[in-house]
Amino acid sequence: MSDYNDDAQRAKEKLATVSETMCLAKWLQTSYHLTTGHTNSCYHNPPHKMDLSKVSLNETPEKQVQKMMMYKGERPTGCEYCWRMEDKGHMSDRHYRSGEPWAMDNFDRVVRSFDTAETIYPTYVEANFNSACNLKCSYCSPQYSSMWMAHSKRFGAYPTIQPHNDPEYFTGDRRPIPNREHNPYLEQFWTDWPVMYKGLRHFRMTGGEPLMDPNTYEVFDYVLEHPKPDLHLNVTSNFSVEPDMFDKYMEYAKRLCEGEKIEHFMQFVSLDGFGEQAEYIRDGLDFNRLWDNVNRFLNDIPGRNSLTFIITLNNLSITSLRELFTAIYGLREIYSNDYQRVWFDVPVLTNPSWQSIQILPESYSYKLEKLVKYLSGNPEESCEGFGGFKDYEVAKLQRDLDFMRHDVEEHSLNEARVNFYRFFSEYDKRRDKNFLETFPEMVEFWDDCMYRSKKYDQ
Repeated sequence: MSDYNDDAQRAKEKLATVSETMCLAKWLQTSYHLTTGHTNSCYHNPPHKMDLSKVSLNETPEKQVQKMMMYKGERPTGCEYCWRMEDKGHMSDRHYRSGEPWAMDNFDRVVRSFDTAETIYPTYVEANFNSACNLKCSYCSPQYSSMWMAHSKRFGAYPTIQPHNDPEYFTGDRRPIPNREHNPYLEQFWTDWPVMYKGLRHFRMTGGEPLMDPNTYEVFDYVLEHPKPDLHLNVTSNFSVEPDMFDKYMEYAKRLCEGEKIEHFMQFVSLDGFGEQAEYIRDGLDFNRLWDNVNRFLNDIPGRNSLTFIITLNNLSITSLRELFTAIYGLREIYSNDYQRVWFDVPVLTNPSWQSIQILPESYSYKLEKLVKYLSGNPEESCEGFGGFKDYEVAKLQRDLDFMRHDVEEHSLNEARVNFYRFFSEYDKRRDKNFLETFPEMVEFWDDCMYRSKKYDQ
C-alpha cells in the first residue's frame, strides 16, 4: 500500500474521532471564483456567493452551516460525490484530501476553533481571477470562458431539453466581471492576500486561462519578492496559448524554481483525451502545441517542479484514454529520473449530465476496465525509475470505473442521451466539427441518441 493511501487511512481514523462526516477541506481548502464572487470548498461542491462583510472571503454563512453539520456527524448537501463513494465502500476525497499535509497538519487547530471561534484562513487556495480564455471546451460555460460567452451571445442557447448555456442565464450574480470593470471580490482578495499568504501551503491559479491573466504574474512577482520555502505554487493551464505568451510564462517559471523561493511548482495541464479527439472535447485546443509545451516545460526546468494532467473524465474521453496513458507512461520514462515529475488525476465529470460516463453502454466500461488492467500491469516497482503506475493511481481509476457502472434511472438516462445528440449535433454546426468523423467508433451510441431525440419529440 502506498504512502498516499496510508495517509488517507490515517486521516479516516483521525477524522472519526470528531465525527463520521468530518472533512478538513471544509475549513482549509477553498476555491475563489472571483469573476462572479462565488466560492466552494472543493470542486465537488456547488459554488455559492461570497460575503464581503466577513473578515475573510472564505467565511460564508453556508460554509458555517456545513461545518457545524460535519462536526455533528451529519452529511451536508453538495458533498454527495464523497458520500456516494463511501457508501460503495471506497475511500473518498474527504479522506485523501484531509490526509495531505496542508490539511492534517492543522487538524488540532481546526478542532480547537469550535471553542475559540478563531478565524481559520485556508491553507489550500484555488483562485480564478479572470474568465478570459482562448478555448471554449464542450463541458465549460460562459462563466469560466470569455470565448464561450462570445459564442453564446452570437448563437444563443443550445437546443437541449432545457436550453443550455443561454446567455440570458449569465446575468446578474452569474455574470463574470471583466477585468476592465471594478471587481470588489478581486479587490478583497488582494486585501486578504498578505495575511492569507503567511499560512498558505498550496496556491493554485485556474481560469479562464491563467497564462492570459495579469493577476497570475502579479502573484509571481509577489512570491519572487517574498520567498516562501514551504509553498506549493500551482497553475492550471490548457498549455495551448500563443508562443510569445508561453515564452513569458516559462521565464517566470524558471525564476520561481531557482533556489528555494518556493518548495515546489506544480504545473497542471487540462487534457481529456488524445489527439484530434482531445481537440474536439476542448474546442480551440492545439494538441501538438500542448504536447510540445509539456516537453519544453519538463526539459527546460529540470528541478523543483512536476506536471499533472487533469483528465476530466467524460464520455468522449473513453475511446482515446489508452493512447493518453501510454503517452504519459512515455513521459515518465524520459523525465522522471530522480523523482516522479509526471502525474495525472482523473476527476469524473457529472455536469452536464449528457457528458457523463454513466450514460454510455456497458461495452464502454470494458474499455475502461482494460485501461485499469494496463495500469495495474505496469506497477512503478517493476519499472525502471518512476516509469510505472502507483497503486493509488490504479485505485482512483478503478473507483471511476465503479462510478461508471452505477445504474442510472431510465428516465434520466433517456434525457441525457437525447441531450447528447441535441448538444453535439448543434456543436458540430456551430464549431465546424464532425462528431462521427472524429469518433467513428461511437456510431452506434450516436445513432441511439439520435433515435431517442427524434422519439422524444413525438
